[in-house]
Amino acid sequence: VQLQASGGGLVQPGGSLRLSCAASGISVSSNLISWYRQAPGNQREFVARIFSVGSLDYADSVKGRFTISRDIAKNTVYLQMNSLKPEDTAVYYCYIGRWMGQGTQVTVSS
Repeated sequence: VQLQASGGGLVQPGGSLRLSCAASGISVSSNLISWYRQAPGNQREFVARIFSVGSLDYADSVKGRFTISRDIAKNTVYLQMNSLKPEDTAVYYCYIGRWMGQGTQVTVSS
């Protein structure tokens, strides 16, 4: 199983980024998919998840700004992040089932 995360970077407050997590060896259609993040000095925290049946769940801190989705044909999951804030700065990790991607850095700063 391999999860390849990408899409992080430096963005100004109010900007947008889309994170991707391309999976191989595991299906995004039949597993729980989650995004977590970890800022320096903080514990890893839940951001969003999509259950295998398709229902969605978000942390209160990102509701209305972030959208989790999956493309079954591409076996890829996404995290669309809008209206980014400096407090969204963290390393973002995708999880598919019990497997974790390598993390991608998101920095929100002017």
